[in-house]
Amino acid sequence: MDGETEDVLDAVGPRLRALRRGRGITLADLAATTGVSESTLSRLESGQRRATLELLLPLARTYDVPLDDLVGAPRTGDPRIHLKPIRRFGMIFVPLSRRPGGTQAFKMIIPAQPKPLEPTPQTHEGFEWLYVLNGRLRLVLGERDLTLPPGEAAEFDTSLPHWLGSADGGVVELLILFGLQGMRAHVRAGSHRSSHGGIQR
Repeated sequence: MDGETEDVLDAVGPRLRALRRGRGITLADLAATTGVSESTLSRLESGQRRATLELLLPLARTYDVPLDDLVGAPRTGDPRIHLKPIRRFGMIFVPLSRRPGGTQAFKMIIPAQPKPLEPTPQTHEGFEWLYVLNGRLRLVLGERDLTLPPGEAAEFDTSLPHWLGSADGGVVELLILFGLQGMRAHVRAGSHRSSHGGIQR
């Protein structure tokens, strides 16, 4: 095994630990989701267990990131980014960033609807910034019901009940930055809380 490969493998443990902690996931939760024992995950993160494809595949699926991002594999000479849309709750999320943990960037597409949807506000930990590219966005934020046309932006604490939808039933395209826990909550699940938010015009 050459030195470059050794360096890549040695960095896997700390990378996995940082990713798990950034997502707010415990070893016990991760073990239950992946089917990999808690002790094996702990040894993997501490560097006492060498990463294998058998261990990394369920982790990549759980974190919803490319396998290359888990191991920090060197990029090839091809500069193209191969985007893989994620479909959740009737919406399409296109990941624009590839770095595990931390702030994540997405393009979000809200498909056209024959009739307006009833808002179902959610709360979760984190912070969100969005920018309307096309269409008219309906943003329900706490007690406020706002319509944002193309070119307007909003930022808010996601512990405030919020909901995104189309204001007129047409397609809406957004750029979104999710802070800590934001991506996990929107793309995979939701939890509960409350606080403050703000709109930029």
